Amino acid sequence: MSSVAEFVTRLRKVDCCAVSDALDSLNLKGVVSGLPQRSGEDRIAGQVITVKLGVGVPPAGPPRHLCTTAIETGGSDNVIVVEQRTGVEAGGWGGLLSLGAKARGIAGAIVEGPARDIDQSIELAFPVFARSLTALTARGRISEQATNVPVKIGELIVSPGDYVIADRSAVIIISQAEIGCVLAAAERIAAKEEEMAKQIRAGRPIGTVMGGNYEQLLNH
Repeated sequence: MSSVAEFVTRLRKVDCCAVSDALDSLNLKGVVSGLPQRSGEDRIAGQVITVKLGVGVPPAGPPRHLCTTAIETGGSDNVIVVEQRTGVEAGGWGGLLSLGAKARGIAGAIVEGPARDIDQSIELAFPVFARSLTALTARGRISEQATNVPVKIGELIVSPGDYVIADRSAVIIISQAEIGCVLAAAERIAAKEEEMAKQIRAGRPIGTVMGGNYEQLLNH
């Protein structure tokens, strides 16, 4: 049985379009569009740590700054996924969080909602994907409701321990139960596309290379 580290290593070697095609081939959903990369240059991949934000005081326990629990429990194989769908304009992620996450080696953050301090995240080269940007602080507006609970990103429910890959094309969520078969399909598709690219570089007409073969690319 593959470990989390092995799955993450394999996921980092493919891109979102190959994974999207793999999901299509398996009749699975997982693509979230409209969450652009606001900072960092690299594609990110990892196992998800989730954070749910809301209005009002946290339901239990001593107050903590939002997302700090996720950062302190995460590492290089993790991506933090934040739901900030309160309707209140307030940053669900910020510059000090990017600094803390980078110090822990965390791969990146994905925010369904606004992020702030994006210039600091850019300076840190820490990857942040966010629905929108703001200067407004979370203080007095929103708070962390829970860490590692199901959250909603786009139209998808994301559970703790799911996998994510994100680049400039999309953010894609893959469930723990499906990561093995999705990766196998994505690797097969990526290998086929690389072979086609080699043929194009070698001078073979692109219409010949991409004709029937391309349309059959998703077939097992």
